[in-house]
Amino acid sequence: MDRQSARATFERYVSAYDPKNPRIALKIAHTYRVAELCARIAKGTGASVIDIDLAWLLGLLHDIGRFEQVRRYDTFNDAASISHAELGVSVLFDEGAGESPLIRSFVEDGCNDELMRTAIGTHSAYRISEGLPERTRTMCEILRDADKIDILRVNCVCPIEDIYGVSERDMRESALSPACIRTFYQHRCLPRGLREHPADILLGHVCFAWELVFPESLDIVREQGHLHQMLSRSWALPATQQAFDEMAAHMHEQLGL
Repeated sequence: MDRQSARATFERYVSAYDPKNPRIALKIAHTYRVAELCARIAKGTGASVIDIDLAWLLGLLHDIGRFEQVRRYDTFNDAASISHAELGVSVLFDEGAGESPLIRSFVEDGCNDELMRTAIGTHSAYRISEGLPERTRTMCEILRDADKIDILRVNCVCPIEDIYGVSERDMRESALSPACIRTFYQHRCLPRGLREHPADILLGHVCFAWELVFPESLDIVREQGHLHQMLSRSWALPATQQAFDEMAAHMHEQLGL
């Protein structure tokens, strides 16, 4: 797999979408960062050069469904449209009947197709399936870690309105659900069904750190400082402020942030 060629192919693909659309621009930049994070995490596991390149390619392709999602549905909200991960698999492997699938433009050899289908199709799932081959599970976990790390970054550099669809004021004045707080202290990611308030969604992103798999992933989080920044937000409601102060202290103690 030639990274330079794969990146050029990706650039040609996304050139069909409006680069002035901030959502398109956001996803292009996110894609390149996740690809580099995947390569770094894979290298940290001691993976072979071949598997480091494969991890990089998974990062490059993991959100390719987002571009069609915006074009077809004008949203990044999977619940209001379609699973962007499943759409990405379809775009890469299944669409374009009678022609070579798009994935062949990125890599000629199809020996990793099943692994790539699984990793891309489950990168945003709450849980990945049990019983996967070891190499497949490792690649899935590398991609999921990298994606979560960059979502923490996006929380700190992009406007609240673009991420959550609510105003900064609504976020600051948000309550926090007791069920979400309990899940935080169980060191688990938050199921989407528990989220009732804007602060619950932010806490859901914070909880990504609990389920990062690789030591390298936590090292990156510590280096970047975005998790600390998210936990240090100021809140209008005393109960929300107290809950976040206590959760910040707990996460700092547990993860050494």
